Amino acid sequence: MSSLVENTAILQKYTNLPQNGRVIAEYLWIDAEYNIRSKGKTLSKKVTSLDDLPEWNFDGSSTGQAPGHNSDVYLRPVAYYPDPFRRGDNIIVLAECWNSDGTPNKFNHRHAAEKLMTAHAKEQTWFGLEQEYTLFDNLDNVYAWPKGGFPAPQGPYYCGVGTGKVVARDVIEAHYRACLYAGINISGINAEVMPSQWEYQVGPCEGISMGDELWVSRYLLHRVAEEFAVKISFHPKPLKGDWNGAGCHTNVSTANMRKEGGMKYIDEAIEKLAKRHNEHITLYGADNDQRLTGRHETASVNTFMSGVANRGASIRIPRSVAKEGYGYFEDRRPASNIDPYLVTGIMVETICGSISDVDMFKEYGRETSD
Repeated sequence: MSSLVENTAILQKYTNLPQNGRVIAEYLWIDAEYNIRSKGKTLSKKVTSLDDLPEWNFDGSSTGQAPGHNSDVYLRPVAYYPDPFRRGDNIIVLAECWNSDGTPNKFNHRHAAEKLMTAHAKEQTWFGLEQEYTLFDNLDNVYAWPKGGFPAPQGPYYCGVGTGKVVARDVIEAHYRACLYAGINISGINAEVMPSQWEYQVGPCEGISMGDELWVSRYLLHRVAEEFAVKISFHPKPLKGDWNGAGCHTNVSTANMRKEGGMKYIDEAIEKLAKRHNEHITLYGADNDQRLTGRHETASVNTFMSGVANRGASIRIPRSVAKEGYGYFEDRRPASNIDPYLVTGIMVETICGSISDVDMFKEYGRETSD
């Protein structure tokens, strides 16, 4: 495996070379299978606003986003961040995908989500996403697990410390620092219940910025893992059997929920979520039924329930929120492989919407199909 680890020490002497006033912008986008793609572009000057970033394009037939006879898909920058790998004035650019006829690409879920966020901006909806993930080696074995066997049962690994309890802390720490450098609002990390599984939290972020920051944080995680020859899996049930799955618990609050007496609005939101359980589940990640079994700190995929401090519920109300009477709630249903634009979009529509928003949902549904 060591031969696959990148030679970052050798690379360092080249990254220290002056760029003669040029800036490298790494454009990121999301493909048809929720994978991150990227490519670099040289710019002539330091970027100080989105207006400095040109529209670009890529071969959509190679990413499942366009047919070969009309393969150009355009990249429209929507946000940029300091690049922790190239550093200096170099940046990471998050872009939306658009078709040549001026319509959003059918896999561009950000466009629809942003419309929903704008329509309900007065609600000031905050999100916090808890991204769980699993580490694998280059042979697709769970990282650091005994070859041909299993580690001891779950118990000592969650928030564990010490050899035999946690592995790959170097990868996790490197990713933490990379996120902080890039300006991602990463609020914490911890080892998870299954060995070789970790979590980091992003937020609170308001509106569309939640999806933006989570996608960029995932890019940073994959890039860091490259240097250690480690693979990152966001599958919600990476290993069958008596092992925890991986989720992306979604913490939500509106301005009214955060005020004294906010429990009334939390209860109203939960009632609305109960009525649209199945619609939410369809957008809450592929293979999520393998994770939502009613075991391993999950509710059943077929059942909606809520409870105070109940990690076996669909919606958990933190004990402190129930005591104080205001705050936020946690939707524990989303899988680790969600598109955060889909989850935050339908969440805002459900808890902030009304009958007048039905047409908006239909449009949102069309754009997220296929």
